[in-house]
Amino acid sequence: MSFNGIYETSGSAMMAQTIRLNTISSNLANADSIASNPNDVYKPLKPVFSAVYNNMAATQAEKGSVPVLVADVIELDNMVTSRYEPNNPLADEKGFIYRSDVNVVNEMADMMSSTRSFEANVQVLTNVKSMQQSLMRLWES
Repeated sequence: MSFNGIYETSGSAMMAQTIRLNTISSNLANADSIASNPNDVYKPLKPVFSAVYNNMAATQAEKGSVPVLVADVIELDNMVTSRYEPNNPLADEKGFIYRSDVNVVNEMADMMSSTRSFEANVQVLTNVKSMQQSLMRLWES
């Protein structure tokens, strides 16, 4: 595998983890949001990752270089709960409010996982840089 392949793979993984962190922060920021209609409530976001396999990537896979792609960011529609609060100004005519069912503990665990993955890719890039510098020093002798 060439150094460029390592840079491409680690860079794409870092970009994917950045998008993952963005969706987590959005979910945490809107965890307590409410609405008067189940269709208007905030729906948690989750990124969908995939490996980039195509005709050219088949040869890259043999070399060990397969970049990460964020295929989509989806909304989790089934994550809505209702609660009876007739005195709430946002309550519907039946007295219900609707809130997003964001699990803060799960989001925090995902955030820690994403951060660790990002840090691991930074370490890979640091090691590759060190390897390249060592190769350059060989030519100086």
